[in-house]
Amino acid sequence: MRAHSGVFHLLPLGLRVQNKLESLIDKHMSSIGASKVSLSHISTEELWKQTGRHSSNSEFLHINDRRESGFLLAPTHEEEITALVASMVHSYKDLPLRLYQTGRKYRDEKRPRQGLLRTKEFMMKDLYTFDSSHEAALDTYAEVRQAYTNLFDELKLPYLVADADSGNMGGKLSHEYHFVSPKGEDNVWSCDSCSYVANEELVEKATPETDLDKTDVPGEPVPPLSFQGISMDRETAITILIARPPDLPDTTISWDSISSFVNLHAVKRMYPDLDTSIDTASLRGLLSSAHKHKFLCSPSLPELARTAPEALDLIMEAYTHAQCERGQDTSSDLGESWRELVKEIDASVIRPGDACPRCETGKLDVQKAIEVGHTFHLGTRYSDPLSALIAVPHSTQKEAIHMGCHGIGVSRLIGSMASLLSDSAGLNWPRAVAPFEAIVVTSPQITEEDSVGVYDQLQGVDTVLDDRKGKELGWKLRDADLIGYPVIVVLGRAWKEGKVEVQCRRLGVKKVVERGEMRQEVKRLLEQL
Repeated sequence: MRAHSGVFHLLPLGLRVQNKLESLIDKHMSSIGASKVSLSHISTEELWKQTGRHSSNSEFLHINDRRESGFLLAPTHEEEITALVASMVHSYKDLPLRLYQTGRKYRDEKRPRQGLLRTKEFMMKDLYTFDSSHEAALDTYAEVRQAYTNLFDELKLPYLVADADSGNMGGKLSHEYHFVSPKGEDNVWSCDSCSYVANEELVEKATPETDLDKTDVPGEPVPPLSFQGISMDRETAITILIARPPDLPDTTISWDSISSFVNLHAVKRMYPDLDTSIDTASLRGLLSSAHKHKFLCSPSLPELARTAPEALDLIMEAYTHAQCERGQDTSSDLGESWRELVKEIDASVIRPGDACPRCETGKLDVQKAIEVGHTFHLGTRYSDPLSALIAVPHSTQKEAIHMGCHGIGVSRLIGSMASLLSDSAGLNWPRAVAPFEAIVVTSPQITEEDSVGVYDQLQGVDTVLDDRKGKELGWKLRDADLIGYPVIVVLGRAWKEGKVEVQCRRLGVKKVVERGEMRQEVKRLLEQL
């Protein structure tokens, strides 16, 4: 139930769903030898400053105590857990170590929306792994991924695992777990012929090989798009030439709209120091004061398949135009061979139907999806600045611990499951996390003895009995559908003949069975959910 913007209360049935999901997580974390901890909700700004994440994060919820101690409500716990381990672990003999918790996180979400999918306060499971070497950390990462696969398989819901960008978490290896949903905020690309899946930050497409020395390519050169940017230190202006989409008219594209024709994430990979957070108005002024210039080309430029002089003319024309827009001298030379400017990364925008980069026949398509889990191989991103060091064999110097961080959004997972399986009648929970696996619903004419007798017969099934007085059978059935119990056992007209009706809305089942067959039928249905 919504209490405030981005803040929710859990009522008894919702809490049962959360508790069951936590128990499921506990089971799969135990399978890889992880130990459960409970870290404080309160963190300190000092740790975040040491790792460099304080200034870049605008979602902190700060706490002002009487001493102005610089506390904040923890949005995540990489800094705290690393500092804790650094104070207790000093030798490779103490590793590997796998610690996890399921607890509340806090972020000053600017625009809370879609119920539990984006909130200010949320439940999250985060597993932190510590290993003595890079190789051991990669082995741990593989084990965690398998545990995640087992966990999501047990929910029996379709999901995608996408190659992902690590962002400010650090590290170069990460994967996201998604439920496909029109309510999702992520774009996940996948191939229709192979297993390639990637989020929009890492997705690539196959680029035809280009012979830069070929001179007999027909047709006129097509003017490329010229993307402008600036480095993080504001010292270097960047120009990147990108192939013009074939359906785009041969007209000038405004400064403000060019980003819609460019894969900004690929541009960032071409030049990692590029600052993509600057708005257009600010960028113009910053470019005019830049002291250096970097010029790059995407390999898919069709004009680079022409003769070298023609290609160079096009490059120089775009370069000169970019210099003029900044009001800078246009007489300076590029200073390097134009072939050396060509990068292997294709920064042209990716569209449905583009060729898969992994197989020869596949085509890419995009789907909206909800991210519900994420695994990160962190390396020494946090152990270095927080001095989480260990003694290692055959070395007199201590080395940084190799880490991993692996999260599951518990609140978001609950919200996404509710969204995925709901229909016009109500919710429809997976068996593994349903508040109860089955409910016994009775009409007012059924005696309490008979109702309790049927309830007792379902021993071994997590069942609830709706014996509320003054409620008609139809009202109880609608309420059971609204709550989303996987299986409903109805004691109605058929009870006169010693029979019950078993319903499963998700499987489209309504079946009258003998009382003696009821438990077996309920368990048969539950095994499919």
